[in-house]
Amino acid sequence: MSSHPSSRENRRGWVAGVTVLAVFLMLGMSFAAVPLYRMFCAATGYAGTTQVAKTAPATRGKRDLIVRFDANVGPGLAWSFSPETPQVKLRTGQTATVFFKVTNNSDREIAAQAVFNATPDVAGAYFDKISCFCFSEQRLGPHETADMPVVFFLDPKLEADATMDGVDALTLSYTFFPSKASVPVTAKTGEGAKPAL
Repeated sequence: MSSHPSSRENRRGWVAGVTVLAVFLMLGMSFAAVPLYRMFCAATGYAGTTQVAKTAPATRGKRDLIVRFDANVGPGLAWSFSPETPQVKLRTGQTATVFFKVTNNSDREIAAQAVFNATPDVAGAYFDKISCFCFSEQRLGPHETADMPVVFFLDPKLEADATMDGVDALTLSYTFFPSKASVPVTAKTGEGAKPAL
């Protein structure tokens, strides 16, 4: 009879241990969910996520598509942002460079990061960027204006995808949001100040 109470205690200890382990696993998965989702989107083009390429393809494809550009600014960001050309006609495999003009309309330095996607969503898997301002945080001084390039191509593999057969135009969309780490620069310290243009 003396073994019976200790058996219950062992079972309770085991259940408590499994419960604590499950809580830590769920907590860990919640932190891992966002980076895992981003990796999945980047690898598959899911939800219009564009791809990153180091070099352009060696050959051009046969299809010409229209690529439209959309530029937006999130709430609380005192910037103006627009494409310098509204659209380009591009053959698959051909590299293009387009510029976006951005201006800080405030009296202080501001840092921001652009989020992006391509529509229709299926096009993201074939929209490859070689260089883009969206890869890193951008800082503009008070009333500073900058031209920001995007170098990209449309992967010729899209020609073999039946879901792209009826697609004649794509839209590359950017939205700048204030960086969480952006701290106003005071005139007193002058840290990180850039000359206004």
